Formats: sequence, C-alpha cells, structure tokens
Amino acid sequence: MSYSIFQSGRSRRNGPFHNLESGIEEQVEALRDELAELTRLVGKSSRHQGEKIRSQAGAGYEELLGRSEDLLRELQHGYERGATEMRETVRKHPLATIGAAAVFGLAIAFLARR
Repeated sequence: MSYSIFQSGRSRRNGPFHNLESGIEEQVEALRDELAELTRLVGKSSRHQGEKIRSQAGAGYEELLGRSEDLLRELQHGYERGATEMRETVRKHPLATIGAAAVFGLAIAFLARR
C-alpha cells in the first residue's frame, strides 16, 4: 500500500473527501507508473540510437582508414616514380643537370642577398 499525506486524517473522514483522496492517490499512482514506463522507453530508445550512431561511426572510421591507406600507397608510388625519373634524367643528361643545379644555386644566392 502506498503512503498518503492524508493517511492520518483518513480515519476521521468518510464520505466525499475520502473518495476524493483515494481518487487522487490512484491518479498519482497511475502517473508514477506511466512515468516509469516513459523513462524505460526513453532509455531504450537512447541506447538504440547510441548503438546506431556508434555503428555508423565505426563504419565511417573503417572507410576513412581504408581511403587513407590507399592515398598513402599512391603517394609512395608517385614518390618512387619521381625519384626514378629524376635518376634517369641525371644519367642521360649529366652536364645539363650540373648546369641546372648551378643556376638554381645562383638564384638562391641572389635572393638571399636581398
């Protein structure tokens, strides 16, 4: 049985006040039950939404990780191709390479003076 603030006066009151008191108590108890059910539903919904968001974030992370690994591989291959092409150019044209390096050095020296 639930506690009532009107319980001490219950023994003295009979009639319409007693009916009103019991009706209010029943309504309060019904509201408590509905509030408990609503709290349970909100908690369940929140857990479901949290799991859904966590799943989506995990899938997005895996996709991002895969894309970044692909990009890193592409950059490494590009670097290797560029280095190979540079070596081949230096082997084919050693004098032009020395001349280009000298011009580049002079340009840097000229800019450094200013």
